[in-house]
Amino acid sequence: MRPNRLKQIWAEGRPVLNAWLNIPGAFVAEAVAAQGWDAVTIDTQHGLTGYSEMVAMLQAIAASEVTPLVRVSWNAPGEIMKALDAGASGIICPMINSRAECEAFIKAARYPPLGQRSFGPIRAALISGPGYAEESNGQILTFAMIETAEALEAADEICATPGLDGIYIGPSDLAFSLGLAPMQDSQEPAVLAAFDRIIAACRKAGIKAGVHTASVGYAQQMIARGFDLVTVGGDMRWLMGGRREATQMREHIAGKAG
Repeated sequence: MRPNRLKQIWAEGRPVLNAWLNIPGAFVAEAVAAQGWDAVTIDTQHGLTGYSEMVAMLQAIAASEVTPLVRVSWNAPGEIMKALDAGASGIICPMINSRAECEAFIKAARYPPLGQRSFGPIRAALISGPGYAEESNGQILTFAMIETAEALEAADEICATPGLDGIYIGPSDLAFSLGLAPMQDSQEPAVLAAFDRIIAACRKAGIKAGVHTASVGYAQQMIARGFDLVTVGGDMRWLMGGRREATQMREHIAGKAG
């Protein structure tokens, strides 16, 4: 089985740069994967992507050297297994609030004796080469999302779950749960303190810490803070940048008319 490229990047002491896909479509995935990211995550939770579309997007990403990740919509074993069988190299699982929930996630993502993943890697084995059954437990990445006050309190226990590779922070839900406005790139002291607490728990457990950001500047701050993976942006944010250009053009036309 081909080694997971993200593990190689971390072994070299570099952070992983991730992009995010909310828009279903193979061409969108292909275009983003060609931009030079280390990883691209297909979001099936808040994105508009269904299973068949996800498979086509994984096929499109395979044309590049980018590592494909999938955020599943929930901690549902069948959904986790299907995403892995389709060829995802890692799973981001939302709303993990306890050690028990994290253990259930890991069981779904690992073959026996480490878990209970059912064997049938239809596309995964096809693209990964020989040795998938024997080696995938050591190559597939598992990220549990800490994004509630409850999960923050249980961070040490969650991070210590055997088989877990990392934590991925959902900053909007985390801020919301802490009684703050749900927003990206927050400078709220309580949010930053939560980040530091989670990073410390990850370091103690020997796993990686990832975070969702919405700008290059904030992503750079998060790397400096100690994160091992940063999502720098995604297709929807980049697409909505056209709103700024439309506004600039309307202001230009209005200025000439005046």
